[in-house]
Amino acid sequence: MTFCVENETEKELPFDVEEIAEDVIKETLEYEKCPYEATVDVILTDNDGIHAMNHEFRGIDNPTDVLSFPNVDYAAPADFSEIEHRAEDYFDPESGELCLGDIVISIDKVYEQAEEYGHSPKREYAFLITHSMLHLLGYDHMTPEEAAVMEYRQEEILSRLGITRES
Repeated sequence: MTFCVENETEKELPFDVEEIAEDVIKETLEYEKCPYEATVDVILTDNDGIHAMNHEFRGIDNPTDVLSFPNVDYAAPADFSEIEHRAEDYFDPESGELCLGDIVISIDKVYEQAEEYGHSPKREYAFLITHSMLHLLGYDHMTPEEAAVMEYRQEEILSRLGITRES
């Protein structure tokens, strides 16, 4: 697995952002039974930076907590059976890794939502990466049924890592 965490702001989080990102990405890929080595990029920004991206890419003129930019089109969430047919679109020709996409997180929102929900910034950061990884694997939450599936998977993955609302 290859991943990169890039901080585009002066703001910091009070834990090792690379270690948490690696743990969550690995656990999510294992939980979803991804049969490939994968690559993911995580970009940390602030509310102004994510606001600009949210406006540019989604037409929403507000900051958000996390944006997901998936690279793979799945027939069904985490259905890896057909992606080799489009290897040139989905796999890095040098490493052979599946290029899942990009995750963008607002550090400001990590702090705001951790306080709002009564848990640690570490838990909020891990949650946002888990949520976004599920989007990169084809999950969505546009219907109540889809939302329930994502919520269940998010909690399972974080629980397996021991990252709870109390941690």
